[in-house]
Amino acid sequence: MTIDQSSVFTAEDNLHEILMQLEAIIFASDSPVSLARLKEAFQDRYTKQELKQYLQQLSMLMHGRSIELIETAQGFRFQVRAKYRNIIAQTWPERPARLSPSLLETLAVIAYHQPVTRADIEQIRGVTNNSQILRTLFDWNWIKESGFRELPGRPALLVTTPQFLNAFGLTSLGQLPPLQDAKEAFMALDAHAPKS
Repeated sequence: MTIDQSSVFTAEDNLHEILMQLEAIIFASDSPVSLARLKEAFQDRYTKQELKQYLQQLSMLMHGRSIELIETAQGFRFQVRAKYRNIIAQTWPERPARLSPSLLETLAVIAYHQPVTRADIEQIRGVTNNSQILRTLFDWNWIKESGFRELPGRPALLVTTPQFLNAFGLTSLGQLPPLQDAKEAFMALDAHAPKS
């Protein structure tokens, strides 16, 4: 049995073109791109499963490069590999500084105990909340209100957002480090989190 070489090359060329189009879409986006958005971009020609296979192939093409394709809670994005973060920090020292220990503690309480109220955070941390910390987390869209606790005053319940997961390169809360010392866990996550 002989194989028609022209159809083999056409299939390979077609696959290469699909991968290049995926790369262009993700590269051009300033936020992670969801599978639903990719499916829409390709006018539903491919199923989500097919797109995932193409994304795996694209990820393999990135092997040995300074950037990598990762999946976050919001979708797929390119980021600089951890190995090159020091040179990036040296080149652009004005990039955001490390997160403060009090902000990390507050964030850890919310992430590990959500939904929580401000009073819950104060009780767990053992100190009064600095309203600026919560304001910063709201401004960064890392936390949001998600209903109210049925108590006098109906305090708001706080939860993390997909942007929080995205900031730390996580796809789900299940990827959070074990809760032994949440502050240390978040300091470690912050040190390795994408800064791009």
